[in-house]
Amino acid sequence: MDLRRPFRGTRAVAAGVLTPKVLRGPRFRRLFRDVYVAADVEVDLALRSRAAYLLVEGTGVVGGYSAAELMGASCGPRDAPAEIVDRTRIRSRPGLLVREEVVPPGERWRVGEVQVTSPLHTAFRLACRLPTVEAVVAVDALAHRFALDPWDVVRFGYRYLGATGSGRLPEIARLADAPAESPMETRIRLAIRFDGLPVPVLQHRVGGYDLDMAYPEVLLAVEYDGREHLTPARARRDLDRQAYLSAAGWRVLRFGAADVLHRPTVVAAAVRRALTARGVIVRNRPAVPRSGR
Repeated sequence: MDLRRPFRGTRAVAAGVLTPKVLRGPRFRRLFRDVYVAADVEVDLALRSRAAYLLVEGTGVVGGYSAAELMGASCGPRDAPAEIVDRTRIRSRPGLLVREEVVPPGERWRVGEVQVTSPLHTAFRLACRLPTVEAVVAVDALAHRFALDPWDVVRFGYRYLGATGSGRLPEIARLADAPAESPMETRIRLAIRFDGLPVPVLQHRVGGYDLDMAYPEVLLAVEYDGREHLTPARARRDLDRQAYLSAAGWRVLRFGAADVLHRPTVVAAAVRRALTARGVIVRNRPAVPRSGR
């Protein structure tokens, strides 16, 4: 039994791996009722999700942000609750979201030892219940990871006619764009679109480099600067990349997490100014209502 992965305490004790006293001691952390992990293991959404599955193993599945995380389409906040889907007496609590539903066999996938809702089922449920921006982020992430057409999510919804929130699926599909390679790229693109600006081209290639978003006709690029850019090796590559793009006449706008997450209007205003400076005539009003974002 690997005690650095979530495990059932009763099983560990019954197998003689641990005593109840050791289990309750400082070497282990209790995640959910009778579910533990070694205390020095970092607890993130993926680990919480695997731990939550032990509560419904054999009957239920992992869904929502948890399913997306385990399928490699991370799109939820780091502190998102683990989500399980089952007909169960377990109730939602801090750190655990329980959705009571029977998921058909054809809408279940397996990731290692964990059963999860399929990519389309996951995208459908998240799109129905999340605010607009976060719904598009989720659909983009799953569509990119599994080469889905966002409109597949709308068609999937025909299986659940009348489901709460399903009426907004066409709006989400119109705003989604599968080539987006990260949730932050999606958020930047939506900030630009909601400000009434032209929608940039995604993953535009210049020489040997791919630009997150670009306006090729005016040589303007828009990119997200994540934590991975802080490493010395990545910083050197970025300098070479910037030198190449500058020599080719490109201007590159870069935005960090604080602006993207909390000040999207600042992002849009900077893009607006840059487009105007390069001779692009832009609209003065948003193309998409800001309500419901």
